[in-house]
Amino acid sequence: MATVLVTGADRGIGAALVRGYTARGDVGIAACLGDGADLVAEGLRVEPRVDVTDMESLVALRERLGDTRIDVLICNAGAFHPDEWPNFDYDALKRLYDVNALGPLRAVEAMSPLMGDGGKIGIITSRVGSLADNGMGGMFGYRMSKAAANMLGVNLYHALKPQGIAVMLLHPGQVTTEMTKGLGELGDFILPEESAAGLTARLDDLTPSTPPEFRHTDGTLLPW
Repeated sequence: MATVLVTGADRGIGAALVRGYTARGDVGIAACLGDGADLVAEGLRVEPRVDVTDMESLVALRERLGDTRIDVLICNAGAFHPDEWPNFDYDALKRLYDVNALGPLRAVEAMSPLMGDGGKIGIITSRVGSLADNGMGGMFGYRMSKAAANMLGVNLYHALKPQGIAVMLLHPGQVTTEMTKGLGELGDFILPEESAAGLTARLDDLTPSTPPEFRHTDGTLLPW
């Protein structure tokens, strides 16, 4: 039985991950930006008011967890803001970096003391952060912040390998969530539960000997 902490678990993919892990007998912990009342009503374990843009919030979570060992940390919290060349809201772009790239860094820094040999970290990024896969442009801030998250994941792989902690970058697929409303023209969408099942399978297969990888929820190896 593993203890799995998921950030950004208020709804969508994050909530589906916690439900899935809990249903199979693991200890799923939903770190929610809000109060997580809906998840509490489902009987899920919730840690409320966890903001990945606020290190003090994450340190407070670590202190509440006490001596709990975190076997799997899934950095799922994310943000999206539409933009269009050449008119940008630079405050909004900075927030994308703060949530999508610096957020996972803060979460790992705060939670790694509760992890150890055999621990696993999954960073939910996006294939739109792939340089090789960018065939249509657009989404400047989102693409750049996810590319930064991918680089973060590779750096964390090297930093945490001596501790026996494995790291994987994961694309959840085109998922029907609040964040993706209005993006239907980008392709076929899947449900959060389907995405979560694939992400869980990818993390199940992750070992300390796994090299830095960027994988689709369906298992496809994606280019950087």
